[in-house]
Amino acid sequence: MQFKESSNMDFIAIDFETANANRSSACSLGLVEVRGGIITSEHSWLIDPMQHFDYRNVQIHGITESMVQGMPTFNELWPTIEPMLLGNHIVAHNASFDMSVLRYCLDGTYTDYPTFQYYCTYLLSKKMLPDMPSYKLNVIAESYNIPLNHHDALDDARASALILMNLLEQEQHPSPEHLSVALGCKIGTMFAGGYTPFSVPNKKPAKPKAYARKRSSATLHF
Repeated sequence: MQFKESSNMDFIAIDFETANANRSSACSLGLVEVRGGIITSEHSWLIDPMQHFDYRNVQIHGITESMVQGMPTFNELWPTIEPMLLGNHIVAHNASFDMSVLRYCLDGTYTDYPTFQYYCTYLLSKKMLPDMPSYKLNVIAESYNIPLNHHDALDDARASALILMNLLEQEQHPSPEHLSVALGCKIGTMFAGGYTPFSVPNKKPAKPKAYARKRSSATLHF
């Protein structure tokens, strides 16, 4: 696996919203590019998941089935997204969710996983901000006075990027890679054959696990 060297606060922050409890039902994606500690570009897409919308999910993010009619499916959007992720350093708040959405969407179309390293601002915040009452994105964002329309994918991605920049500044590290190594974290990876999760050190050291990709004929995962 080959990764770009992370330096000068270069990374991509992402956030997915889903239409239902199925992780393959991505209906929105926000993506924020940071270069040299400055947000240089922002992208937001509505996605037609080709699945039903649960009332609970609609109540959370406000995206309805009618809003995604005529929008690209994930498979149609992937050629646009993939170059932005490939070989980069990807950041998300509660990255285990966003990475699983990405994997399940790719599994549904039998598309190879891209290769990149990823980081979780939720876990980093838990490690670095021990006195917070909660580590939800909106709570951490408020503590840094970051404006946030919570569950808007672009706003969430932007907030995650700004949270990471604040954490990097707090510890005086030039990149998420340097910060994670200094804290003893296991950097998450995705690659064609599977993935390894991002994790923070436990009291008892544990060997990092790599998960092989599971191929299935089903496109729905619960």
